Amino acid sequence: MNTRALLLGGISALLLGGTMVGCAATGGGVASASDRSGALAAKGAATNAGKAQTALARHEGPVAIGYAEGAVALMPQSAEYRMLLGQSYLQGGRFTSASRAFADTIQLSPTNGKAALNLALAQVATGDWQAARQTLAAHAAIIPAPDRGLALSLAGDTAGGIALLTEVARSPDTNAKVRQNLALSFALAGRWQEARVVAAADMAPADVDARLAQWALFAQPATASDQVASLLGVRAVADAGQPVALALNAPASVATGVPEQALAAVEPVAPQTDAVPVEVASAPAAGFSKVSFGPRQEVVQALPTIMLRPENGPIKVASNIASTGRGTATAAFEAKVSATGRWYVQLGAFESAGVARDAWERASRRFAMLAGHSPNGMTFKANGEDFYRLSVGGFSRSAADTMCRQYRAKGGACFVRQGAGDAMAQWLRKPGMQMASR
Repeated sequence: MNTRALLLGGISALLLGGTMVGCAATGGGVASASDRSGALAAKGAATNAGKAQTALARHEGPVAIGYAEGAVALMPQSAEYRMLLGQSYLQGGRFTSASRAFADTIQLSPTNGKAALNLALAQVATGDWQAARQTLAAHAAIIPAPDRGLALSLAGDTAGGIALLTEVARSPDTNAKVRQNLALSFALAGRWQEARVVAAADMAPADVDARLAQWALFAQPATASDQVASLLGVRAVADAGQPVALALNAPASVATGVPEQALAAVEPVAPQTDAVPVEVASAPAAGFSKVSFGPRQEVVQALPTIMLRPENGPIKVASNIASTGRGTATAAFEAKVSATGRWYVQLGAFESAGVARDAWERASRRFAMLAGHSPNGMTFKANGEDFYRLSVGGFSRSAADTMCRQYRAKGGACFVRQGAGDAMAQWLRKPGMQMASR
């Protein structure tokens, strides 16, 4: 499964949202000395905008930036070209410049909900979460609730994001995108059991663990730009902001007597050669340095079953307790575990205990941090098939986080969770040894 698709699920609306349609719009207020020069400016801007769109489609962010800046320089009052410029900055990893471009777009076109959403996204990437939340609140009426809910969670208001997405998930308008946004919001809040239940509503059970492992990495970025860069599939770069000449209140760049050939197609500004890459992963979701979970929040009642209703299908009830990892037996097991020893590092889910044993033997030879630890396992059913989870555990949360970080740093794959019926691995049990039913 593609890593980026695994991470994103149904949250594509938070991306660039496609390139602009109708770039040849005339805009308004172009300062020119004659109708002829104004027409030439419009033609040149449209040409540059078209080239910027082509570059965006090819994921050539720096090239798109040059052409989009050329279009805005010729027609500074065009909201469409400002929007295109913001999209180009995002794809180029220049989040400070993107914030300015989207703010200018909203000033010119106050009802542009996509610009408002992308402004909040850029503000998250620059670390200004408070401004992002203010942007989302100020434009709540024009940003679709499913997108606004996840944006709130990315901006640090997971409680608000979960509340908004839960409301939508309970409504007739629910769909897979809403549920995946809600699941990721639960993950960002450290509410992993709820994230698992909601994610499983639209995924094959075998894929849920992999999805949660990706979200565990995503939930604790090393820098402010990591999450947005991962969502967009870009690399953040140092950014001093868009050129002063492109400010919305700057004098128009078109002057009397400018040669027609100069207005026909302005060549792009050369990409920044001194841009210093920020230390983020070039591939989405890879390279985050640690896993962290929010404060434990007790679940008083089961997640409403209406949230589990597939789009255009019957209600889907999570009746297989084993597949969600909880139940009365599990609760009894967890009650016996001390408050500082209920956390586990899950290393994988395998077709059988025998396959898990082979994986453990190979892992224990390769990863020194597993020395001295005994493997745990548990069998669970998914779609009528048995699987065997492999883990090590009995840790405090901080110890589990540390071990999983070390394991991933050496090339392993893991994620941290609470005990869910884990017991001594089958191959370690003496003949005749009986384990309590989980």
